[in-house]
Amino acid sequence: MLELTGPQVVLVVFAVVAEWYTRWSQKPLGSDPVWVRLPPTAPKYKFMIATDLKTGKIYQENGQPLQVIKYEHIKVSRGSANVKVRVRNLVTGQVLDKGYIASAKVEDADVQTKSMQYLYNDGSYVFMDPVTFEQSFISEEVLGDAVKFLIEGEKVIVQFFNDNPISVDLPASLVFEVTYTEPGYKGNTVTNVQKEATLNNGTTVKVPIFIKIGDKIKVDTRSGEYISKA
Repeated sequence: MLELTGPQVVLVVFAVVAEWYTRWSQKPLGSDPVWVRLPPTAPKYKFMIATDLKTGKIYQENGQPLQVIKYEHIKVSRGSANVKVRVRNLVTGQVLDKGYIASAKVEDADVQTKSMQYLYNDGSYVFMDPVTFEQSFISEEVLGDAVKFLIEGEKVIVQFFNDNPISVDLPASLVFEVTYTEPGYKGNTVTNVQKEATLNNGTTVKVPIFIKIGDKIKVDTRSGEYISKA
């Protein structure tokens, strides 16, 4: 029988351990009931400082998306500067005033933006992704004033938060056809005298007195004001 010396025993034990470790490390995940791999680190929330909350920026608090509609940076002689913002909750529509220390961290909102096409109104307003053909149903509360200037087939920008639509942005101006308006005075081309006109989507706007039925006009979708003949 072969007898091993002390140093030889150590080498043999080391070789056995090394072989076991090599084989174990090559096992597929889950094949060993004792050794398990730790799950990947959970994604971290994105943050920004309060001075980044410029007008139009969207962030979140308590899981609610807030859009800044007014920003004010206040410097004080002593202590930290402050930031005051007026925000609109994009889910409830509520307008709130908030204040932060300028260096405070606020949570960025994961908002997705899609170009979508308005299809029709069937109780809810139906929009379609022209790439995937997926349809979204958007309430009048979310649309707000944009509902007055929707045109079937027109493309709009829809913002989503947690897969739910929270806002719809129209192009700055759109062209409509006048379907009804009272006749103006013959030869009158002044623009400071206005009258009401009904557009082809049912919305009523003020137009110059010389505009007549069948005319196509350009309207500012933000203010609802007449811009020019198209």
